[in-house]
Amino acid sequence: MATRRLNETKTPPRSRSFSALGARVEAPPLAPGLYIVATPIGNLADITLRALTTLAAADAILAEDTRVSRHLLDRYEISTPLVAYHEHNAAQVRPRLLARLAEGEALALVSDAGTPLISDPGYKLAAEAVAAGIAVTSLPGPSAALAALTSAALPTDRFFFEGFLPPKAAARRERINALAGIPATLLFYEAPSRLAAALADLAAELGPRPAAIARELTKLYEETRRGTLPELAAHYAAVGPPKGEIVIVVGPPQAAPRLDADALDSEIVKALSALSVKDAAAAVAAQTGLPRRQVYARALRLAGARR
Repeated sequence: MATRRLNETKTPPRSRSFSALGARVEAPPLAPGLYIVATPIGNLADITLRALTTLAAADAILAEDTRVSRHLLDRYEISTPLVAYHEHNAAQVRPRLLARLAEGEALALVSDAGTPLISDPGYKLAAEAVAAGIAVTSLPGPSAALAALTSAALPTDRFFFEGFLPPKAAARRERINALAGIPATLLFYEAPSRLAAALADLAAELGPRPAAIARELTKLYEETRRGTLPELAAHYAAVGPPKGEIVIVVGPPQAAPRLDADALDSEIVKALSALSVKDAAAAVAAQTGLPRRQVYARALRLAGARR
């Protein structure tokens, strides 16, 4: 057996602990598996003790952007190694991560902010881990969509999370129209540069529904602006793109008395006396809650019959 050189030293074991509220806390060992850990969406104080314990005890933390996650770990003096895992390297890295999990490691998955798997690629790793018989545990915590919903002062008993709308206008309007009849509050993420255009399309397809724009949630300049979709569209068209991450919250369709065919035609004809076919259809759809495309098709026929 070779004699160890005098100047050779062993690497000391990593400290599996964290600091919070002036105390240093040792994290107990984790059972093997994948841990889905929600992290703050802005204010770094919005993290649970369970999340800190898990991040400190894990063998590695899988992060969407290691530079972003490093700020959180430094705040709580956590030394767990970070591994980059994002949409651009997921296909290449995922098999290696699954192999580590199969060997009995405990890995924590985080996103840049909020709850992982919501609009990020983590769901494929979770799905393949489950398929391989690996335990997957979710640690609940902050979510921008839910924070916006609860601050919007709109109905919360039923909601539908859409994520990001298509960036191009035609596809965006088509998708909004497909969502128009859902009897629930709608939640969207949107980029600041596209906010005014998205709101204009939402107003055109959904009419004057009540809505809210929540941005920079939990941060210093947090803001929730409320109004109808046309009002909000006009505001952001005038002031330009806001700063920060944005959630759009749109109230559900308003219940309206059901119209028979004759009554619907009467409303369309009345609107056609002052508006173009397109605008008349949008106005009647907003008034009745009927799908815009259905009203538009009927308006086209009525307009043709009047010529």
